[in-house]
Amino acid sequence: MNENVFSKLAKVLDTLPNGFPATPTGIEIKILKKVFSPEEAELFCDLRLNPETTEEIANRTGRPLEGLEEKLIGMWKQGEIAVDKREGVKTFKMMPWIIGIYEFQLKRMDKEFAQMCEEYSMYWGAQFLKHGPRVMQVIPIEREIPVRQEALTYEQVSNIIDKGLSFMVNECICRKKQGLLGQRCDKPLETCLGIHPQPEFYKDHPWGGRLISKREAYDVLQKAEEAGLVHMTSNVETGHWFICNCCGCCCGLLRAVNMGMPNVINSYYYAEIDAEQCDGCGICDEERCQVKAIEEVDGTYRINRERCIGCGLCVTACPSEAITLFHKKPEEIELPPRDEMGWLEERARQRGIDYSAYK
Repeated sequence: MNENVFSKLAKVLDTLPNGFPATPTGIEIKILKKVFSPEEAELFCDLRLNPETTEEIANRTGRPLEGLEEKLIGMWKQGEIAVDKREGVKTFKMMPWIIGIYEFQLKRMDKEFAQMCEEYSMYWGAQFLKHGPRVMQVIPIEREIPVRQEALTYEQVSNIIDKGLSFMVNECICRKKQGLLGQRCDKPLETCLGIHPQPEFYKDHPWGGRLISKREAYDVLQKAEEAGLVHMTSNVETGHWFICNCCGCCCGLLRAVNMGMPNVINSYYYAEIDAEQCDGCGICDEERCQVKAIEEVDGTYRINRERCIGCGLCVTACPSEAITLFHKKPEEIELPPRDEMGWLEERARQRGIDYSAYK
C-alpha cells in the first residue's frame, strides 16, 4: 500500500507541467518518502493546482470535512502544499516539485536529503531543460539599465518589491545543499526573498525565514549585488512572489548555463565591453560573471553574447566604466507567459501532457 501511494504521487507530480520523471534507481520515490507520510501523499493527490477551500475539497473528493483542514495545515507546515487566503478564507493547493515543494524543504535539508536531491537533479534536469518556457528570468541591476532603454515592469526589481506588503528572507537552499555536500562557496547564505501582496502573509509561515521590511528587502538585494549574485525570479509578467540571488557554482539553472546550456533562463539584456576603455584588470571575469561569459583577448576583455545573461554584475564593478548594458532587439526576446497559470499551460503544451485532472 505504502509503495503504491508513493508511486501514485510520483506519477501525479510528473503529470504536472513542471515534471517529476521516474528514474532507474527509484531515487524519486526515496525523496517522496522523506518528505511525505503515506496519508499525506494520498491527500496531496486529491488536491488541485487551483486553490480550494476545505469545503470544496471535501465536496469534490468525498473526504470527511472534519479534521481535513487540520491535516492540510499540517502539510503546509511541512512545505508540501501551498496555503493562501481567498477573502479571508484559507484555500489550499498542490505544488510542483520545482519551483515548489523542493524550495520549502529547508528545514528537512540534511546531508542524506542533499545527496538524494543532487542525485535526482541529473534526471529531473534532463527532462526539465528539454522543454520551455524557461522557468526563471534574470532581473538586471536596475540602476545599470540605460535611461534611454525603457524597462518593462517584469524587468524591474523595484516593480516586484514595491507591489509587496509582506517580506521574508531565507537561506538559499541551493547553497545550503552544496554546503552539506562539501562544496559550499563563499557567497552569503541568507539571500532568498519572499514577497507577497497580503500584509503579514509570512507571519508564522513554514518557510521559516526572517521577517523583514520593504527597506530591508532592498538591502538584501544591495548586499547580493555586492557579493556578485544574480537576481532571478519566475519567468512570468505578473504574480512574482520571490527573488532568488544566485551564484554560478550552486544554483542549478546557472550551473546548467555553465555546462553549455545558455537557453535555460530568460534574459532581456546583454553587456558589451569597450576595448579602448578596458584597462585589463579582469575583475569582471574573475570576480563578477557567474556564467563564464567573459574572456581575455590581447590584454583586454570581451563578452560572449551567446552566454551573457544581462545581469549587470560586471557593469557595477568595472573601475574604468568600460562596460554597458544593452536591451536585446525585439526579435531576440522570448516574451514570458502572462502569469503562473499561463506558464503551466504553455509548459504542458510543449511537453505534450494533459494535466486537466489537476487544474
